[in-house]
Amino acid sequence: MAIKQPDPSRRPAPQALADVLSKLAARFGNRYSANETIRQQHGHTLTWTQNQPPDAVVWPQSTDETAEIVRICAAACVPVIPYGAGTSLEGHVNAPYGGVCIDLTQMKRIVAVHAEDLDCVVEAGVTRKELNDYLRDQGLFFPIDPGADASLGGMASTRASGTNAVRYGTMKDNVLALTVVTAAGDIIRTAGRAKKTSAGYDLTRLYVGAEGTLGVITELTLRLQGIPEAISGGVCPFPNVKAACDATILTIQTGLPVARIELLDALQVQAVNAWSKLDLPETPMLLVEFHGTEAGVAEQSERFGEIAAEFGGGPFRWATKPEERSRLWQARHDAYWASCGLAPGKKAFSTDICVPISRLAECVEETRKDIDATGLLAPMVGHVGDGNFHLIVLLDPDDSDELVKVEAFLERLVRRGLAMEGTCTGEHGIGQAKRKYMGEEHTPATLAAMRAIKQALDPSGIMNPGKLGEV
Repeated sequence: MAIKQPDPSRRPAPQALADVLSKLAARFGNRYSANETIRQQHGHTLTWTQNQPPDAVVWPQSTDETAEIVRICAAACVPVIPYGAGTSLEGHVNAPYGGVCIDLTQMKRIVAVHAEDLDCVVEAGVTRKELNDYLRDQGLFFPIDPGADASLGGMASTRASGTNAVRYGTMKDNVLALTVVTAAGDIIRTAGRAKKTSAGYDLTRLYVGAEGTLGVITELTLRLQGIPEAISGGVCPFPNVKAACDATILTIQTGLPVARIELLDALQVQAVNAWSKLDLPETPMLLVEFHGTEAGVAEQSERFGEIAAEFGGGPFRWATKPEERSRLWQARHDAYWASCGLAPGKKAFSTDICVPISRLAECVEETRKDIDATGLLAPMVGHVGDGNFHLIVLLDPDDSDELVKVEAFLERLVRRGLAMEGTCTGEHGIGQAKRKYMGEEHTPATLAAMRAIKQALDPSGIMNPGKLGEV
């Protein structure tokens, strides 16, 4: 999708940019690069949003080095674009006005684990899988699982959630404190390790979800969970998508403590079977998982089976061994790549909306009818336990007619979600691609408040410009 071309007048002055790049190259040596290929890799590549690379990439190894980079850039009003693992989906890491990409992947320290308090302190470049590998021997885990092995700093910046959110919440619920480098190059800490506080503004929540437009997150204090005594999971087919959604709604409304409940439509199951070499029935289905004691998960599984049966669901196919569950959930996490296999040569574009749980079945059913009427190839998968679902639209970016058709469909999708008192994005974030919907989702006064915050914390507009902060 072509996005509005950036205003060239907003690029830094050539000599000022050259001076900044020269200083960074001299200071950071082989941890600085202006190589074109590396720059392209740090632009946006995962969807149809065009790639807009930075002018250079720098790899700091500490919060102090990150602050030094920002101060050098701020002095010349050169844009700064934070970069984690590059897995974001809405153009978050593009550099529409050029500037310097701060790649945090060399900030990998797990600073401290406080097992007795169920929290830890990590640098922003640590990924969720790396943290959980480190924690496993202590009987602990970090529950937020967006699928991709994203960096924890990036997950906080985009307010990520994922398959476990229905039980454990999203990043906003699991970040206790942050260390942030501000647009002026100052270093602030937003809170301590206490599980709650009423001391001043909640700066932690302000930076969680800010998408790098207010500062660079360099360190996080995270809530942890104990690894459950027992885990029970499996798959349950349904006659149609609406039945699966209705079963999900009743499961949540009855207070059943499901840990994961994921929807795959028939086309997505077909793709998953081919990609992951599974033999699931190619019909809409729910992937479910329960955490707790042996007796607890057995009771929960039985009750869920009764609910599913009310809507024509079943028979269950339980994954009782850990390796079976891992294979099943890995297949779910590979849904994007599996979908690409449905139409080799086409581009996959992933998008999401989220609606109140009571409107989920209606929204999903209307969306499925819209897809069929439009003639698009668009598998559906969703974290339906919290009303959030995704579409992976397959298209030929060189086919202008198909592009028009897809763009019109996406407009209808977002407006359908907003009309049901939902949101244009449940977890992908705004970035560049969904910025245009902010005016439809929020009132003018709300947007004015957001602009005031941006102006106060980033008066020169150097922090990840052209994204969420410019609403």
